[in-house]
Amino acid sequence: MAIEDKEVILLKVSGQDKPGVTAGLTSILATYDAIVLDIGQADIHDTLSLGILFEIKAGSSSGPVLKDLLFKAYELGIKVKFIPISIADYEIWVKAQSKQRYIINVLGETLTAKQLAAVTKIMSDQNLNIDSIIRLTGRTSVVEKEEYPRSCVQLSVTGTIEDKALMTASFMEISRTLDVDISFQEDNMYRRNRRLVCFDMDSTLIQTEVIDELAELAGVGEQVRAITESAMNGEIDFSESFKKRMALLEGLSEDVLHNVAINLPITKGAHRLMRALKYYGYKTAILSGGFTYFGHYLQKELGIDYVFANELEIKDGKLTGNYIGEIVDGQKKAEYLKAIADKEGIHINQTIAVGDGANDLPMLNLAGLGIAFHAKPTVKENAATSISSLGLDGILYLLGYHDRHIDMMQE
Repeated sequence: MAIEDKEVILLKVSGQDKPGVTAGLTSILATYDAIVLDIGQADIHDTLSLGILFEIKAGSSSGPVLKDLLFKAYELGIKVKFIPISIADYEIWVKAQSKQRYIINVLGETLTAKQLAAVTKIMSDQNLNIDSIIRLTGRTSVVEKEEYPRSCVQLSVTGTIEDKALMTASFMEISRTLDVDISFQEDNMYRRNRRLVCFDMDSTLIQTEVIDELAELAGVGEQVRAITESAMNGEIDFSESFKKRMALLEGLSEDVLHNVAINLPITKGAHRLMRALKYYGYKTAILSGGFTYFGHYLQKELGIDYVFANELEIKDGKLTGNYIGEIVDGQKKAEYLKAIADKEGIHINQTIAVGDGANDLPMLNLAGLGIAFHAKPTVKENAATSISSLGLDGILYLLGYHDRHIDMMQE
């Protein structure tokens, strides 16, 4: 069919959602041999917004099809609007699909208009256009109080970013001032196919620093806490701090380790996250500057595939103040991440690393997606994305999972 023999029309539909709307309208288009060029639908509170972009033979056939669509719309109790699209404009629109696409997730316990306005204003300033918006969390009651409130929307955007550094800094400022998390990822094949997730342990999988707890029980809590804080903030070398803290634990009974292990405070959302990752076939690992004694306990509790951490030296039922093997510092974590990926045949861009401290940065920056989780300010500033408002299961939304995908595991 020659160009001059074609008409392109956008059919916009709105009204009460009900079964049979799309079937009724497309059956009319079918009788006129229309070609559907694009179709999309959104539904909020049973209110339908449907668009069908179709091509039809120009001339006498276009009038009757519009008339029949109007009659069908009246029969279905919906409103329709027709917008003619020039062939030139349509071709410009087609070529625009080659633009770079990004995924932006906005997460929080609740999402406010103020938060969304701030995020989308930054996107607009960067000349990014929103193509679609999807809510990934389930519907929330305005009457019943949620035990674990969480909200996430996913925005698919296109365009050429004018100043990525400025945009990232602006997102971080909004995150800090408006208590919302913003994740920004390129929408590529790797984002849709992550296969390995590696976690720090202390203050990430568990809500404590184990070495600080052990120090309290050994009567050297204040000294060890001060060293730990300096190490986490990147003020002193991790290996140096580790040796200093280990020496202070000399003489602590192995029974104390067992009591600490069985009472570890597992981070909110960890069980839900691990069930989902296992269900969908991900490999998981603990890469920790903490201790294998506790890592192996969590491995059994959460079903984790790999554990790499520091091994305590225990003689006659007591800690010697020494360790066995190499110290697992930040660089070692990154090496383990790469080694596991290589062993499993997983591309490095298909990996995720999650941590909170300065010694997690090497693996956060190496992984395809590095997530600073409830992290120190220095770590947030240097990681690709961060989560501070939700539990660990917030990671699932960054992977594109809807609550219904997660809840399927319980069926």
